[in-house]
Amino acid sequence: MDFPVGSTPKEIGKRLGNLFAKGKHSGKTLSYAETFTWNGALKYADAVKDDELLLPLITGFEPFFTTDKDLLPGMDHVDRNMFGSLPLTLYLITKDERYREMGMPYADTQWEVPENASASAKSWAEKGYSWQTRLWIDDMYMIPIIQMHAYKVTGDMKYVERAAKEMEMYLDKLQRSNGLFYHASDAPYFWGRGNGWVAAGMVEILRHLSESSPYYLRILQGFQTMMASLKRYQTEEGMWRQLIDKSDCWIETSGSAMFAYAFITGVKYGWLSMKEYGEFARKAWLSMLTYINPDGKVREVCVGTNKKDDMQYYYDRRRNTGDYHGQAPYLWCTIALLE
Repeated sequence: MDFPVGSTPKEIGKRLGNLFAKGKHSGKTLSYAETFTWNGALKYADAVKDDELLLPLITGFEPFFTTDKDLLPGMDHVDRNMFGSLPLTLYLITKDERYREMGMPYADTQWEVPENASASAKSWAEKGYSWQTRLWIDDMYMIPIIQMHAYKVTGDMKYVERAAKEMEMYLDKLQRSNGLFYHASDAPYFWGRGNGWVAAGMVEILRHLSESSPYYLRILQGFQTMMASLKRYQTEEGMWRQLIDKSDCWIETSGSAMFAYAFITGVKYGWLSMKEYGEFARKAWLSMLTYINPDGKVREVCVGTNKKDDMQYYYDRRRNTGDYHGQAPYLWCTIALLE
């Protein structure tokens, strides 16, 4: 795909990556949104061999081995175990064993049931699923992202296969007939970013899953059904809304970027037809860029959102500028376009 000057993935990735590298860590436990933005900046810098950007992203992590060790997330929840993907990304770039030793337990403990786990958690584990299973759509990214990184580090297909088994079950239980996903069974609304996590999670698994896997065709079919629905709901300008199917709802950038990432990657890997989806992917990318401020901060990002059985709740969510929930998927798109 060719883009006008000022809108190439290399230019945009540089702006967003530099913004993150210059930022200061909050001094709190690393959130998943900050983790994924850090991951995105690292992968962008590595892809374009930008050592000037890569160095502060690597050195900025050093305190987590020493003074900030207490700020490492626990290994007891999908939203915390995903953190392991960051040290594993650093390992893949640097081959420094310290990162591998820090990151791998986050992948392994997702399938190692603690003694004090609830009966429900133990029941999931007995069926071969992660004990951290919740049947929230957000999990469909949080679980695959750490498991795929463990696979990339070890080459052991067990990490891919168990994440794929989990994804198949989530698809069977949560995907609606139109290809989209309710935020939760008791929150029957097609929330943008929630669906974005699903789309991105399927992409991560399909990248590494063998076509001979018993889970491959089911996940591919779930992905293609979702993408066909998203194509119908893309706005004229190329974006998607906070509630995907509500034409009076506001444009939301984090979910839009996740859908763009899925379209771009789907076309590149041949899961989606270039003829049918290529122009939609291009339109999404160019439209996304109009929401980036000169300083590199993305506007119109929905704040962190819990499920609620109240449609107005989603309409009324606050919109942030520069929120990591938005910065991260914008970086993913730059990497996908550069592949």
